[in-house]
Amino acid sequence: MIWQTAGCLYKTQRGSGVMKEVKGAFYTGKYRNLFEECGYTRSEIEERLHDTWQQLFYGDDETRIYYPVGTDAGYILDTGNLDVRTEGMSYGMMMCVQMNKKEEFDRIWTWTKRYMWHAHGKYAGYFAWSLNPDGTRRAEGPAPDGEEYFALALLFASHRWGDGPEPYNYSEQAKELLRACLHREDGMAAPLWEKKNKLIKFIPESDFTDPSYHLPHFYELFASWGNPEDKEFWQEAAKASRAYLKRACHPVTGLAPEYANYDGTPRFEEGHGDFFSDSYRVVGNIALDYEWFGGDDWAREEANKWQNFFGSIDDLTKYHKYTVEGDALNEMALHPVGLLAMNAFASLAATGPYARKFVETFWRTPLRKGKRRYYDNCLYFFSLLALSGNYRIW
Repeated sequence: MIWQTAGCLYKTQRGSGVMKEVKGAFYTGKYRNLFEECGYTRSEIEERLHDTWQQLFYGDDETRIYYPVGTDAGYILDTGNLDVRTEGMSYGMMMCVQMNKKEEFDRIWTWTKRYMWHAHGKYAGYFAWSLNPDGTRRAEGPAPDGEEYFALALLFASHRWGDGPEPYNYSEQAKELLRACLHREDGMAAPLWEKKNKLIKFIPESDFTDPSYHLPHFYELFASWGNPEDKEFWQEAAKASRAYLKRACHPVTGLAPEYANYDGTPRFEEGHGDFFSDSYRVVGNIALDYEWFGGDDWAREEANKWQNFFGSIDDLTKYHKYTVEGDALNEMALHPVGLLAMNAFASLAATGPYARKFVETFWRTPLRKGKRRYYDNCLYFFSLLALSGNYRIW
């Protein structure tokens, strides 16, 4: 049976005499294409997807974020800060494996291993989170969101293309990285997950987290494909992060802070307790978890709250920095295109009156150009993948 809400279709099935929603794509192998559901043709959707990838990787200097280096490497540039970050490199690898672009994937991974990876010392097994484009390091420590994206992109690459010689033995590289994230020896930096509560940390030395780092749908796959001895930990981490997100997202607005304590309350000590750039990713993560693994009704409720908050804002230049309670602060959004992209991404879970509106507004919005394009356009491309049914489990 098929029913419709907010202009988009959802499928249900009968079981034990009652109607219930089909579980996520992990179980069904089916991915929703919201653009097609909203009336766009499959051919124009595919053309938009491939053209956008081409612009990001090989477009003009005001658009592209990928830069090949020599015969075997390449990097994703944070154009706003003019550095190379594990965030962007791992995002680039995920984009490439989703698009079946093995050459660019391998180039990014080669650069990452060559310059970012710690072979020895305190951070052995981790990646330095910020480097200059010439490969010199600006920072030594890791940012855990990079590690988790690297690990899943490598697992997907192994399944899609098969393992090759080191460092392209993708599955082994992923398992070694996941082992490093959890198991540390004396004299080494702490694990990237807090063992007591199973929550990802902001950095190894911190006692707080970043809600946008919580990817329970990734942890489900780590449990399935990672190191067998850590299967139970990853299963518990997925449950813990889903429960955590319910604490960190405001019960009325749905907004989350950039940094938060383990109890979910905003953390203001570092100046990141409000809804700002990092926070945008939270609803996209929740929506993708819902698309991949189904889950309870909270994901839909959260997506609806989020879209209700932003639904009346028709002009991207009017996006602000906000308190999680929804009060606009005297600072405009630094990445409005990225925020719009995540508002549209939420439509994978949303059932409210703005679900179709955000998809159509996003379709009409081009990539951002200029200095600040990197973060906006990474979120843009992930939303484009997801809304077209192409952000898949490989």
